[in-house]
Amino acid sequence: MGFFISDAMAEGGAPTDAGLLGFLPLIIIFVIFYFLIIRPQVKRAKDHKKLTESVSKGDEVVTGGGLLGKVADVNDNFVTLEISDGVEVKIQRQSVASLVPKGTIKSA
Repeated sequence: MGFFISDAMAEGGAPTDAGLLGFLPLIIIFVIFYFLIIRPQVKRAKDHKKLTESVSKGDEVVTGGGLLGKVADVNDNFVTLEISDGVEVKIQRQSVASLVPKGTIKSA
């Protein structure tokens, strides 16, 4: 059978000492993950923290649950929202999703 199929013999083999070049694909993947996933998420979290710290009495906000209201009182951990005349809701400060321009409640 050796006439039709030639025997494959290992000659020198591939070098096993790849060094830093072997880790290059892993380093590239980590850099891509950092710039596409980790960095934007950290920036968003930093912006949200700055937003929740800047909430003051009289601001109009939208919560994470979709409530639109005017800030009536601000504590360290909680914010009291007036969502209608005489109706106030106490929410956690972190649940404030965004500030809206003044007069948004009247136009809604």
